[in-house]
Amino acid sequence: MAVHKLVRKQLINRPIEEVWAFFSNPGNLATLTPDYMNFRVTSETDIEHIYAGQIITYKVSPLLGIPLFWMTEITQVRELQFFIDEQRRGPYRLWHHQHHFSRQDGKTLMTDIVHYQLPLYILGNIAHAVFVKKQLHDIFDYRHRTIESLFNK
Repeated sequence: MAVHKLVRKQLINRPIEEVWAFFSNPGNLATLTPDYMNFRVTSETDIEHIYAGQIITYKVSPLLGIPLFWMTEITQVRELQFFIDEQRRGPYRLWHHQHHFSRQDGKTLMTDIVHYQLPLYILGNIAHAVFVKKQLHDIFDYRHRTIESLFNK
């Protein structure tokens, strides 16, 4: 079973404090996800900033409109530097998403590093090759475009 890695970097034309405030607020997750996925946070979203140990639950429909339950835990947070979310229940066998932020001449460099693994052994590897890899790249492309329109006008 292969563990896959996705790395994305984006320079955001805003100070790190503003970028951190947006990305560390679970209520903003749906904004960064394509509409066709019907993504919605189902846990409390009145908490403005994430914290280590926080559990966030979602409903998402990544395939054929079939709704899936997804639960992640924020396992580490270093304010204005990084946070990590890990899947506790959901569609992946492994989901470990690092969100890194660094200052760059008044702007913010955001780096996402995702390690993920699909269930079902060989069937998961086939699904990855056929559609999952492309879908994840498309989701992060959408996220990139959305961030550009929100922050880099």
